[in-house]
Amino acid sequence: MDITLFDFELPPSYIAQEPLKKRDDSKLMILDRKTGLVEHKKFFQIIDYLKPDDLLVLNDSKVVPVRLVGYKKKTGGKVEVLLIKSVSGYLWQVLLKPGRRTPPGTEIIFSSQLKGMVIGKDEKEGVYLLEIQIKGNFREILGKIGKMPTPPYIKKELQNPSSYQTIYANQEGSLAAPTAGIHFSKELLTEIERKGIEIIYLTLHIGRGTFELVRDNQVENHQMKEEWYSISSENARIINQAILDKRRIVGVGTSVTRTLESAFVQDRVSEGTRWTNLFIYPGYQFQVLGALVTNFHLPRSTPLLLAAAFAGKDLLLKAYREAIHKHYRFYSFGDAMFII
Repeated sequence: MDITLFDFELPPSYIAQEPLKKRDDSKLMILDRKTGLVEHKKFFQIIDYLKPDDLLVLNDSKVVPVRLVGYKKKTGGKVEVLLIKSVSGYLWQVLLKPGRRTPPGTEIIFSSQLKGMVIGKDEKEGVYLLEIQIKGNFREILGKIGKMPTPPYIKKELQNPSSYQTIYANQEGSLAAPTAGIHFSKELLTEIERKGIEIIYLTLHIGRGTFELVRDNQVENHQMKEEWYSISSENARIINQAILDKRRIVGVGTSVTRTLESAFVQDRVSEGTRWTNLFIYPGYQFQVLGALVTNFHLPRSTPLLLAAAFAGKDLLLKAYREAIHKHYRFYSFGDAMFII
């Protein structure tokens, strides 16, 4: 399948640069897979499209402030570092900017409590290796000097870091927010529970697997980076009972979808913690998901391909064209879609 099928033109002004003050006041497109019908609502009206016997599944992963700005000890040149993954002890996989001008042996000073030494580059993974030196508690230091790793298309400085978290974020580990969940306010979740809809949480820490675009011309050749997920025994039991009872399972976000589908083995969802590199694109047969809440995604992105697999490529891209016509806000801080 040619990746150019997932290209579309989006004026830069459509890319949301900041979140709305009221989370659930974003626009919501309802997309019916069976009829092709499109409706335009506000996000808080999603409750009208949720059924009392639905199972709503959310990702409680929390974004860690892993974007660091430092300077080279020798030259004073500015270096931006994105911590990707701890390899062992104090050795981290990182992305560097500027990478080519920060060779192995470069010492980077972030603060009086944190510095790092570039050890080398992992060509296969496309990352640098940074050995960090810490004076104090690493999490506390990150909390003080680290910045939220907002995507590069967001040019505006984030004024309130908590606005790039879901209100139920609980498990630290993500490099990017599970943005479909950002639309849920505390009041809306309370109303949903009051309607009798069951809500459960799982965890998938969003990393490079989700936010790296498909570079290969052929979709099938793309290899996703692994991401860590966890499903408790109780929530696995609830999901499996919902499957047996033929209840609709509503996934909030592509991260929830990939977790549910990755954990489905031999007709049931397995509990536990694992790594997944599941890449869902058109042609995939969904085993668990019954409806999907998702944002409007970048061209050639893996979340876009997952949404196209669930809705159908032609229907989804038609809906995107209508969203552009109706001036929807796109990407991380943008509006939402409920595919039913």
